[in-house]
Formats: sequence, structure tokens, C-alpha cells
Amino acid sequence: MPLSPVLDPLDAPVPAYGTGSLCDLLPAVAAGFGLKNSAPPPIPATALRLPPADRVCVFLIDGLGHHQLREHAPYAPFLASLTDSAPADGNPAPTLTAGFPSTTATSLASFGTGLPTGRHGLAGYTVAVPGHGVLMNQLRWEPWTEPTDWQPHPPLFRTLHAQGIHTAQVLPTRFATTALTRIAVSGGRFIPEDDADRRMDRAAAELALAGRALVYTYLGDLDAAGHTFGVDSDEWREQLMRADRLAQRLANRLPPRSALYVTSDHGMVDVAPQDRVDYDDEWDLRAGVALLGGEARARHVYTAPDAAADVHAAWCERLGERMWIATRDEAIEAGWFGPEVEDRVRERIGDVIAVAQTDVAVIAGRTEPGASTMTGLHGAMTPDELAVPLLRVQA
Repeated sequence: MPLSPVLDPLDAPVPAYGTGSLCDLLPAVAAGFGLKNSAPPPIPATALRLPPADRVCVFLIDGLGHHQLREHAPYAPFLASLTDSAPADGNPAPTLTAGFPSTTATSLASFGTGLPTGRHGLAGYTVAVPGHGVLMNQLRWEPWTEPTDWQPHPPLFRTLHAQGIHTAQVLPTRFATTALTRIAVSGGRFIPEDDADRRMDRAAAELALAGRALVYTYLGDLDAAGHTFGVDSDEWREQLMRADRLAQRLANRLPPRSALYVTSDHGMVDVAPQDRVDYDDEWDLRAGVALLGGEARARHVYTAPDAAADVHAAWCERLGERMWIATRDEAIEAGWFGPEVEDRVRERIGDVIAVAQTDVAVIAGRTEPGASTMTGLHGAMTPDELAVPLLRVQA
């Protein structure tokens, strides 16, 4: 038994699914187009309300948490000025939550489908392939799995395109054929553009091609800088300044009757070396474990037969004061993955889930050498990771 009380999984701050999570953004945008929700597939319901706009562009800056933006406001004067908008002047509240886990593959699937994690099923950075005894990396899509078998719900871009909205994604060329693009943000036109400045210009130009349009564009360099150098680094701040300049460039080129939303997929925290627990060196954490999935701040732990209770107890004893440790059933009941978890998704979720509550990370120095050396990390449900901006510019 633990020597001190462990964190209660029911106390974890569940994402605002259905009211103010990343999965609510596109359904709220769709409502602003005035579409009837009768033709299949239906657009997911949401309580989030946004001002109607005929043309909408979403600019997703990977790794830009709301709190990181607030703390580094002098480096992003344009974006920071938008955080001062209040609901009283017609703008939405300037934050959303990511879903759980707060990681790119999960968040992009939530954003693109309008569904919580338990529905679309991309339940972590790596998750078990049920019945196969291997982990699937859902960002790289390895090992290969037919995308629409793994995630069968249609992206909202495709649904809106079928209902007469001009939809387009203006993204780096390398995303053109990825499985994640296919199951999350495909539909309408894909426009490859590797130069970030031209990407902003082409996104604005694409908005002007139709009376009603939805355009999505993306920047990944801030996230890369955070992983490599940390949020508290000159390199990260340099990329934040660049992202700020690009957002302003896009805003200045919006055609009439347009709205720009700037958001993100997750925030990030720096975890010091002394706060990292190396799973590969911890026999008590490894005992009874068949596969270690997820990522350093949000672990899916898949156990050997009949070992789940012992593994849960061992992880609680070692980490229960610093991480929420839940069984699969506890995490689902607590709503971590949303109000519903589809049957096909349940076995992708760990028998035990360990989620950081403090500045701690469970790395695997030998089996995950690249990920274990990252300075900036994410995946958990702390405010620094979960809160993302929702910034609006109206033209």
C-alpha cells in the first residue's frame, strides 16, 4: 500500500467535451454556416457558440498552449492582443481545452472529426493494436493499419464539402498522403505549400474563392522547438515570434466576411532530468507489464494476463502522489476520453493509465531513446498542457 494518499482519478480535470473542447470548434463553425443537420453523416452537436461567418480559416499552431502564450506575451504581441477579447464584444472566450491525451494525433483527430477521443479512437501517441501484442504509433501510422478501419468517422471537412461549403487544407507537402490527414482533416482541396509565408497567403486566397468557405492551415515549428530546446528557451521564443508574425500576415489578408481562428493542439511543459522516472530502470514498474504505450506524461500500461491489479498497485505506490493512476474502467467512468467510448476503442486504452499531475515524466531511456531526451513534453491534463487558445479575428 502507498505510504501517502494517492491522487484520486475522479479529481483529474476532464476536458470540456461538448462545450469548449477542441472537438467542438468545427461543429460550432458549421453551425455558423446555417447548415441543416439532417443529411447523413450528421455534424456532431456542441454547446459552443461562435459568431456566424461566411468564410472561416483555422490556423493551428502546434504546441502553443494558452498559458505559454500568456507568459510570453511580449514575444507575440499580435496574438497576445487577441487574448484580451471578451465575450461581451462578440468574441468567444479565448480558450479551449484539448482532449485527453493532450497530444497531436489525438487532438488533430478531435479537431477534424468533431468527436471526443473515445469516439474517434486515437487514444494516445502509441496505443496497443488489440489482439496483436504491438503498439501503433498514431502520428507516424506504424505499423500500417487501414486508416478508415482504425478511424471510420468522416472528417468534417468532407461532410461540409458535401453540403456545398468550399473546404481546403493548406499544409506542408509531406502531409498530403499521410493516414492522419486522411482520417482527420481531408475533404475538398489539398493545397501543398512548404513555405510558411506563402502558406498564409494561399490560405487567405483560398477563402476568397467561394461565398462560404472553410480553410485549415498549420505550423509545426514551435512544437519542434519546444521538444528539442524546451519552452523556456531562446529557440522556442524565436519560433513564437515567427508564429505571431505569420498569424498577423494571415489576418491582414483575410477577404471580407471572414473569421480567422487561431488555436492549438496542446500546450507543453519542461521536465527537468531529476523529475524523470526511467521505466527501463524500474523493476517494480515493469513487473507484469506487457507493453508500455502513450508518452512520458500520459502512459498506457498494458498488462500481462491477470496482472492488472498488481500493476495498478505498483504504479500507485511508486508514482501515485505525482500522477493520476487509473484502471481502464476508472478512466472511462471519469470521462477522460469523453462521455462515450466505442467498443472498438476500449482495448486500445491501457489496462492502467498513468497521467502526470506534477512536473514528472515516465521515460524509457533504452526503448524510447529519442523521446526520452526531449526537453518539452505534453500529454497530461494539467492546465499548461490542456488549455489552448481560441483567438478570433473578424474581417
